Amino acid sequence: MIASLEAAYAEPHRRYHTRRHIEQCLALLDQVPELMDSERRVLTWAIWWHDAIYDPAASDNEAKSAELAKRELRDLDASIHEREVARLIRLTAGHQVEAEDRLGEILVSIDLAILGARPAAYDTYAAEVRAEYAHVPDEAWRRGRPAVLQHFLDAPVIYPDPVLRDRFEAQARANLAREIASLK
Repeated sequence: MIASLEAAYAEPHRRYHTRRHIEQCLALLDQVPELMDSERRVLTWAIWWHDAIYDPAASDNEAKSAELAKRELRDLDASIHEREVARLIRLTAGHQVEAEDRLGEILVSIDLAILGARPAAYDTYAAEVRAEYAHVPDEAWRRGRPAVLQHFLDAPVIYPDPVLRDRFEAQARANLAREIASLK
């Protein structure tokens, strides 16, 4: 991919939101059947740029990543898709998708796939996210992190894409409950 993305995903403060996360997301995208070439291309770009801007102390990373994607897609002469890529990236902020938004369902589900990983992989993810938020004192982390995780548990479904839901939902719910319990 382009040098600015390579540099972004190699920033020293990143532990989970790295090139490895992008590669895992792209590998899952490769397994999604029945996508038109243009849909696959848009999702690929959305995956590449969705965490391009990542400051754990900021609340506007996805919005900034979406704007960066729009600028860089124009430079790549792919501006025809810039709005859709930016829209998809913004969905990863709250992981909420409207009904019948197939591309949004796929992207959000792929981004959240780690929640449904095997327990050891999930535990590594949780430790890496904690390292990214090292600036947050332990007491505040123990209050805030469970609230974030509970938000996912309270949702009727974590994965809006039905295929990825079948694959990851049950394990994700077990992992989230286990991490919440560990923080008490």
